[in-house]
Amino acid sequence: MQEIVNMGFISIIPAIIAIVLSFVTRNTIVSLMSACIVGTLLAGQGIMGFPTLLKTSLGTTSFAWIMLLNTFIGILVAYFQKTGAIQGFTKYMKNKKLSRARVQLASWVMGMFVYFSDSFSPLFVGATMRSVSDEAKVSREKLSYIADSTSAPVSVLMPITGWAAFLSGLAIGVGSIVTQEDAMSLFIKAIPMNFYPIISIIFVGLIGSGIIKDFGPMKKAEDRAMNEGKVLRDGAVPLIGKELTDMEAYPGLKQRIFLNFILPVIMIIVIALATFFTLKSAKTMEAFLFVIIFMSISMVFQGIPFKEVMNTATDGVKGAIPAIMLLALAYSVNQLSKDMGTANYIVDIAKGFLTPQLLPAVIFLISAVMAFSTGSSWGTFAICMPIALPLAFSFSGGMVTTLVAAAFAAVAGGGVFGDHCSPLSDTTVLASTGAAADHIDHVRTQLPYSLICAGIALAGYLILGFVGI
Repeated sequence: MQEIVNMGFISIIPAIIAIVLSFVTRNTIVSLMSACIVGTLLAGQGIMGFPTLLKTSLGTTSFAWIMLLNTFIGILVAYFQKTGAIQGFTKYMKNKKLSRARVQLASWVMGMFVYFSDSFSPLFVGATMRSVSDEAKVSREKLSYIADSTSAPVSVLMPITGWAAFLSGLAIGVGSIVTQEDAMSLFIKAIPMNFYPIISIIFVGLIGSGIIKDFGPMKKAEDRAMNEGKVLRDGAVPLIGKELTDMEAYPGLKQRIFLNFILPVIMIIVIALATFFTLKSAKTMEAFLFVIIFMSISMVFQGIPFKEVMNTATDGVKGAIPAIMLLALAYSVNQLSKDMGTANYIVDIAKGFLTPQLLPAVIFLISAVMAFSTGSSWGTFAICMPIALPLAFSFSGGMVTTLVAAAFAAVAGGGVFGDHCSPLSDTTVLASTGAAADHIDHVRTQLPYSLICAGIALAGYLILGFVGI
């Protein structure tokens, strides 16, 4: 599809259709498909526009990466269950007699522990803690919220993640930022001003501990789970196949939690971090593939027939298919938004409001709206950073000042906020998948909490703009 720089208001119609229909129908697949079809027709692509869009957006390295990662994690979760590792971990946690609050806090800490990948974190936390949280009568909506809020918000604050490398890379060559060291120094200086992810992470801890009581749709979900024992609402459709949620351990196999759960997780973390420091890129997908091969061999040696191991792997792939379908359509809507110039339209609307005092707050809002509409925080970074930083440098006389760091942080935080709330976002999808929650229920219950955190962050940028700059 030929790229269109800016189609004006028409460019945001597909995103609006996708988001509104998702909430109204509670069927994200149909909503995204409708948005794609309408969007390609509006773009003048005709009846063949939709299949052409699918070929264009799905035949990319980025989609192949997220699809393979999701598939590998599905296989690994199936292995965890077939070896009895998840069941053993659940039993161990149950023997600890953790309260509901401590189960939620354990999920919160676990999410921050695996900060190196925003894709791995929500899937890992959800899949690992799901049985434990079900036992404690924690709603799937709450678990997916905790998993989602400790993935991208943590990753964007850490200087040793792909997020840090990407964001700092966008700053090189702008103003007085000449080298990678200059850019990383700006990233670190901006961390305290990256208000949204900081507030979001703290807010999860306060909610999980009970210091702040649940409210809104989340309170209804939690009351249902506690009083009726229903971790999912009636009629909910978990974003994961039954092959994973209903899988039983292999009969007679001894539970080896360290060999079949702790060691594989350690291997993934070590490989991802080692490759990040040596190759400057965390090879998360490759780490999962290595561990799958390791576990496949290990399971055979433990007495599980090879055919059963392969059947388990196949069930893992089947269980990942609902999320992969949703991701495929979300990527298609994202590509359509790019082709129609959605981001450029949003930026053009807001340019007139940019002053030194309002710059951080306006940049935060622009980034948030853009990421929410497209479901892509990194795409938002790539578009907003080249606009925000030159403006900040023009107001600061070319020096790295508080305004420059605040603008950098506002792009990062706004992108994470919009991505965090969007039903089109891959991390939102992965959080629903890991927790086996209904996707729209996850988005609906999480939104009020995210909006409060964003409101505090916005107030912080306004205060910083008028007082601290």
